Amino acid sequence: MSVLRALLMDIPRLQLTGITKAYPGTVANDGVSLTLMPGEIHAVLGENGAGKSTLMKIIYGSVQMDAGEIQVDARAVRINNPREARALGVAMVFQHFNLFHTATVAENVWLGLEPGPTLEETRALIVAKASHYGLDIDPERPVHTLSVGEMQRVEIIRALLANPTILILDEPTSVLTPQAVDKLFVVLRQLASEGCSILYISHKLHEIRALCTACTVLRGGRVTGVCVPAQESNDSLSRLMIGSEPPALARRVQQAGAVVMEVRNLRLARSDQYGVDLQDVSLQMRAGEVLGIAGVSGNGQQELLRALSGEDPRARRGTVLIDGVDVSAAGPAARRALGLHFVPEERLGRGAVPPLSLADNLLLTREEAVQSQRWMGGWIDTTLLRTQANRIIDRFKVKAHGSTAAARSLSGGNLQKFIVGREIDAKPRCFIVSQPTWGVDVGAAAQIRAAILAMRDAGCAVLLVSEELDELFQMADRLQVMAQGALSPALPIADATVEQVGQWMSGLWSTA
Repeated sequence: MSVLRALLMDIPRLQLTGITKAYPGTVANDGVSLTLMPGEIHAVLGENGAGKSTLMKIIYGSVQMDAGEIQVDARAVRINNPREARALGVAMVFQHFNLFHTATVAENVWLGLEPGPTLEETRALIVAKASHYGLDIDPERPVHTLSVGEMQRVEIIRALLANPTILILDEPTSVLTPQAVDKLFVVLRQLASEGCSILYISHKLHEIRALCTACTVLRGGRVTGVCVPAQESNDSLSRLMIGSEPPALARRVQQAGAVVMEVRNLRLARSDQYGVDLQDVSLQMRAGEVLGIAGVSGNGQQELLRALSGEDPRARRGTVLIDGVDVSAAGPAARRALGLHFVPEERLGRGAVPPLSLADNLLLTREEAVQSQRWMGGWIDTTLLRTQANRIIDRFKVKAHGSTAAARSLSGGNLQKFIVGREIDAKPRCFIVSQPTWGVDVGAAAQIRAAILAMRDAGCAVLLVSEELDELFQMADRLQVMAQGALSPALPIADATVEQVGQWMSGLWSTA
């Protein structure tokens, strides 16, 4: 059925009735019904683990429902796999990206399209689509050289090139800058005006209110409400989603203490041709202070974080110090021994090993936990590991089937809570965290931010790298901006403005 005919007949583009999906120990979707009309931007809202992503994967054919009915343009369908979904006009941008890291951008997009264009033609299509929608990306770059924000652009471009009639977006703006979000919204509104129906998952309530024309709320796998977002407030949407309003973020003004970690004129050549050279980067992390780093993805944040965490130990002597100790050439373990803990932006693959249990994932960064184990003929006492993991699960309200649950079995937001909690639980003296609330619901985001501020109040030095300006303005005591591998002067947050930060994101600051 054509888009025009569907619009004229006012037939639902997608109708879900009684969708049910159960896993051992949990019901992800419990009799969910949803109606998506042509040209509608429909939000699916719910806290982490509410069943949103499972429902979207059922529509896309990557998960099979146990019961229920799916209709596309008033025709009952059984979607057995993503290829069948694409044949029905369904495209999806996943929260956790489905990209081959050793392949180029063009190769990834080409593999995701139906047979037709050649690889060379696909490169041209990427350039044209990226330019048209303001999602610039080099089609020749290997995916493993991209930042998370750049990977998200690849996923979005690949979905748009499929010319879908139903577009599913799972946390599409989680690592995009405000400027990129504005451009994406222009794209989505244009697609909707052309008849494309959009299912939009986001925890950013102001985005849902600004963009979406309808909203279905899930809680515990069930539909608990349907509303028009423009007629709601952030607080009322929070109540529908989590049953209450998130607690206000409490901050207290305090004097920063001694310098814990310092970077002095760090110059570091890119490790590959697609990276960014670090140019005379200097910063000071002080006890009892949050230093925020703002900037558009791909401007050197990834290179800086690797130099600070010890993943890239190529810095020249005397450029990276912890408590005055030169750690420029030290690896991650040596830096952790001095009290540095780090949360990377990539949850799966760097923050956690997907098939390992949550308890076993503690071994990645918690040497002190390993050292406290009772070694018995080469065996680790896993009981103590499980106890530690369960403590983190309870403290950070992680929805998981205990400490033995595999990391990949958790929703994105719940895995984020566990990873952040794992490092906070280590009681670091120096804490570096990148994108701490990526894909996390409003309640969990408030909890993570409060925990980070509590660490700061207790004297920890915190470096917060985020592409969420609101988050930086809420939490940072001082702010620096990264652009083209350089770092701006530090600015007290009380003196910072969104306009100035936006200007500095283009590298336009004075060094005088």
